[in-house]
Amino acid sequence: MASKFVWYELMTSDLKAAEAFYAKAIGWKSETWPGAQPYTIMKVGDAGVAGMMTIPVEAAQMGQPPAWVGYVYSADTDKQAEAIRKAGGKVHREPADIPQVGRFAVVADPQGAVFMLLKPEGADQPQPAPGTPGTIGWRELYSTDWQKGYDFYSSQFGWTKGDALDMGEMGTYQLFAIDGEPSGGMMNKPPQVPVATWLYYFNVDDINAGTERVKAAGGTVLFGPMQVPGGSWISQCQDPQGAMFAIVTPPK
Repeated sequence: MASKFVWYELMTSDLKAAEAFYAKAIGWKSETWPGAQPYTIMKVGDAGVAGMMTIPVEAAQMGQPPAWVGYVYSADTDKQAEAIRKAGGKVHREPADIPQVGRFAVVADPQGAVFMLLKPEGADQPQPAPGTPGTIGWRELYSTDWQKGYDFYSSQFGWTKGDALDMGEMGTYQLFAIDGEPSGGMMNKPPQVPVATWLYYFNVDDINAGTERVKAAGGTVLFGPMQVPGGSWISQCQDPQGAMFAIVTPPK
């Protein structure tokens, strides 16, 4: 079994404003998670699909901007973090427990793209069907060397190659699969993307209506709507606090 993304989280400079924005733009409902650190669960129906929190003080002091991050399942967070370090990646925050949630670590691949490890506590919660509006529909790695990036994720998590698309001047767009399910793509980052990073796509019912909702809620549309190979329509966006995200309408 390959390791899947199991959670997505927005670290933001204004939690209440971000809640309101994504409720309008994506259609999520919000629920406050009890605890010392304010945390908001964003839901599709009764299912939690993502979380939001204020950027931690220590991260803010290090210049962490608002950003979405993804959590990848780990059967042993401590062992996985050490393997990532040995493979040339970084461990930005050593493994630690989150009560009632699981054991996590903040890591980065050898090219610098940050993501999280998580060994969840408790049973898996039922999730909406793939393609449901508000769920995460695609994951995209912008790397300084996508080939080395692919080798890293493949060796660490068992991801496999899909088709490779020729993007002309933008180079190759390499699709990857997790347990045989097409899950995302990797490419060398364009000059306007300052550092290696992951971009997450949220499903919307209609790309044109979704793009207009982003604008109406105060977000910025940086690219799109545009149809991509395979038939999906996408727009890449920025929320009012500056976090990058994208929306996608799967082929009908």
